[in-house]
Amino acid sequence: MNFSRALKAVTTGIGLASLAICLSFPSVAAEEKKEKRKTQVMSQSVGKKVQAAFDAYAEERINDAITMLEEIEAKKEFDQAFVKRLLGNMYAGQKGGADKAIKLLKEAVDLDVLNPNEHEAAIKLLADLNLQEGNHKEALSGYKHWMEFSGKEDPEIYVRMSQAYYQLKQLDKIIDPADRAIALYKKQKPAPYMMKVSSYYERKMYKEAAEVVSEAISHFPEEGRYWIQLGQFYLLHEDYEKALSSFDLAHKQGHLKKPNHFVALAQLYAAYAIPYQAALIQERYMNEGIIAKDEKNLVSLANYLHQSQEFKKSAKYYQLAAEKTQDPGYYKRIGDLLLMDEDYKKAIVAYNKAVELGSDKSDKIRLSLIEAHFYSGDYKNAYKIALAAKKEKSTRRSASGWLGYIKDTAERKNVKI
Repeated sequence: MNFSRALKAVTTGIGLASLAICLSFPSVAAEEKKEKRKTQVMSQSVGKKVQAAFDAYAEERINDAITMLEEIEAKKEFDQAFVKRLLGNMYAGQKGGADKAIKLLKEAVDLDVLNPNEHEAAIKLLADLNLQEGNHKEALSGYKHWMEFSGKEDPEIYVRMSQAYYQLKQLDKIIDPADRAIALYKKQKPAPYMMKVSSYYERKMYKEAAEVVSEAISHFPEEGRYWIQLGQFYLLHEDYEKALSSFDLAHKQGHLKKPNHFVALAQLYAAYAIPYQAALIQERYMNEGIIAKDEKNLVSLANYLHQSQEFKKSAKYYQLAAEKTQDPGYYKRIGDLLLMDEDYKKAIVAYNKAVELGSDKSDKIRLSLIEAHFYSGDYKNAYKIALAAKKEKSTRRSASGWLGYIKDTAERKNVKI
């Protein structure tokens, strides 16, 4: 809030000719809801000094104007309040002057003698300064006082009250003033919606938070962050169908920007049994450098491709993860995928690498190697591995079955084993 600019509007905007009227006549008749009070004017001697201070202020000699006002020794309470209010306004526009402004404005308000419009403005500015300086209880009290005195409602004031409640961690109290702001705005603004979202989110009321964001989107459909927030709240509420719909719409409208946004969209597609679309999203933004080619993301992409029965492509991304980590588990998966894709020779290479790296699933790998060698036509090595597997308790039965099958096939094809 630019208090200096606001002050100029209050002072220089009045004009020096109008100032003379201000000193002898009421500013503006109070509204019906303002408390009725006797209109007062400044004493002549104080009025002249205030006029001189205004002249200095108009010439942008701010420090001189402040000094002149501080030197005034007013006796009448009205004169005291008037001078304190002007000084408060001036300090509010000065860097580091907030504390002095608050003190002076509070003194002016507490005297409770200013004419209606002046008193109303002082109450409001005091509340704004308290909010600015983190005096949230005092700000709330001031805004309530302003509404009671003026008989007015202002959506901006209700938003500020919501902000004060948020800072005080009185999260449940945010909702009413935010709703009132929404009701009063002729043209909607995002602030009260976001205050409500903060209230519900921090209370883990994700369904309610999603409803507020959805309402905000109806007013601000161009705000991409709201679409993303909506998807995230649906995720937190475990409404995955709506989460996918929100992220998908955000993606189509170009609102997704961050790596985790695209990762979340891919995960949602996979969760809803659309793994190929998940793979397309993950692969596209990985290739574009948005999603990192780290182990986690590579394995996720490989999984999506596996679910899509794109075995060769899945093996390709497991290979990248395996090369980064030297994890034997990934080499076993590569072998399994290539075996399903009937690329037996490459499957054998992957299985052997898994064994070399010390896989704890060597018994299962041995059986897979029998199969890979057999279907690649290498009956001799298939038979040799089957003989070794027969010696192990965990693979004895399966290996025995393979031995007979390999022997019969080799004899039928006149292959010596």
